[in-house]
Amino acid sequence: MLDISPVLLLASAIIFLLVVARLNSCLFVPLLKHMDDRATSIKKDLEDARSNSANVDGILEEANHILAEAKKEAAAIRDQAYTEAKVIADSKLASAKEEMEAKTVTFSKELEEEAKALKESLLAAMPQFNESLKAKISSI
Repeated sequence: MLDISPVLLLASAIIFLLVVARLNSCLFVPLLKHMDDRATSIKKDLEDARSNSANVDGILEEANHILAEAKKEAAAIRDQAYTEAKVIADSKLASAKEEMEAKTVTFSKELEEEAKALKESLLAAMPQFNESLKAKISSI
């Protein structure tokens, strides 16, 4: 029936073992080494990503702090500029009011003097008006 040749069986076993040994040394060992290196690289990249994430969070917190400080400083500068502008505007307004009051007083005095002068000239010309009025009335 089946004739098993021990020489062929032994030769096949030796060839099989040689192929397995050669595959192990040329294929499986480098493949396993590459997989281990890749796993190590992935772990290192994950750790770097976590540390970078922590760094980014710290930098974002610092940036937000700097922005908050800048906003406070800008508000203080704006308030100071507003206060200074208000003081300057108030002083200009006060000086303009004083100037207008002085001009008003001067104008009132000149107006009173003109009114007196006009009254005096009308009183001085009153006899002429009376004569002229009498002449007109008598001509009617």
